[in-house]
Amino acid sequence: MRIPALALMLILAPLVALAEQVAVRPGPDALARALAAARPGDELVLSEGTYTGPVQIQTPLKLTGPLARIESPGKGTVVTVTAPDVTISGVTISGAGARLDRLDSGIRLLKGADRALVTGVTLDGNLIGVDVHGAKDATIRGNRITGRNDLRVAERGPGIYVWNAPGLTVEENTITKGRDGVFITTSNEAIYRRNRFSDLRFAFHSMYANRIEVTDNVSHGNDMGFAFMYSTRLVVARNLSIGDRNHGFFMNFANRAHLLGNEVRNGGEKCLFIYNSNNNRFERNRFEGCGIGVHFTAGSQGNILTRNAFVGNRTQVKHVGTRWLEWSDAGVGNYWSDHAAFDVNGDGIADSPYRPNDSIDRLIWSQPAAKLLMGAPAMQLIRWSQSRFPDLLPGGVIDSFPLASPGDAGVTEGEGS
Repeated sequence: MRIPALALMLILAPLVALAEQVAVRPGPDALARALAAARPGDELVLSEGTYTGPVQIQTPLKLTGPLARIESPGKGTVVTVTAPDVTISGVTISGAGARLDRLDSGIRLLKGADRALVTGVTLDGNLIGVDVHGAKDATIRGNRITGRNDLRVAERGPGIYVWNAPGLTVEENTITKGRDGVFITTSNEAIYRRNRFSDLRFAFHSMYANRIEVTDNVSHGNDMGFAFMYSTRLVVARNLSIGDRNHGFFMNFANRAHLLGNEVRNGGEKCLFIYNSNNNRFERNRFEGCGIGVHFTAGSQGNILTRNAFVGNRTQVKHVGTRWLEWSDAGVGNYWSDHAAFDVNGDGIADSPYRPNDSIDRLIWSQPAAKLLMGAPAMQLIRWSQSRFPDLLPGGVIDSFPLASPGDAGVTEGEGS
């Protein structure tokens, strides 16, 4: 028999009225006993000191204590939440186990922990910081998450692990050490914004994550910045990759994404890697200081690149193909710092097209040993001939309307600082 909503509110109202603020002091199993005795809506205020984990929160309540530490003996998850409308704030949590197969975490939000709020928490040295595992509409905000680098990379966990958590918001967290800052697998409809990542493998890593927004995040000094795999309908805007060693942005089977106003500074191997990713729009991004500005491969189709700036990369474009790809949109292309061209009429569009690669590039990429011949006169003659007679080029990328200046591409002044 279904209880009408009004009747349900009348039943729950007395319980809410009885909710109170409860002071909890350290002692053997003090936190576990306080949680077992708590009523819906209670606020448990932890005094300064250390409280023993693991514990479970099975009642809607608030748990706070800016000078309190909840610590487990290095086994399992420290705090497991199964009740809805739980808030955890201010505390320090440590001592999770080291079993990735069991997802040992500082905090674990399981199915039923809907609308959970984790804010201002310090998660120190856990295998996984927060595991959002089936909870809906949760918020992870303003936390400091430090993982473990004393394990091999394959044995480390992410700062935030996400599975089947629609409606999730992850914002303003600082995540360092461990494997990935945020790792998503099979979870849609979420917002990830204004987070900072450092000393990680991947700052942000999505797998099978659709309809997500990734905005205003900063990745600094990681192996890779932002990786999107097997994901679709993404909004990726105003993110900053600084000094990431391998890739700034990595697209693998990522489709129908809009990358707008992102930036790579002092990049490593590749600023942008596009692998078998289709129907994406790259607009007003700035890619600077990488070995390769953009590596485009594996039959990616339907992508639009316009108003981007490629600045000071050793190789601006790496693409091996026999058909021409036009990298401009509606008569507006991209800025290429190595494109020597005039803008006589001052319309902001260079007066000659930009073709970044020739047949010598293709030969070297497909046959690396050919680098030994780069100084040969015949190689230089082929390259010179193609520069004078573009019809000899074998196909590849062409920007018919290259920009004369980088314009407003990249993260605007003041963002990402």
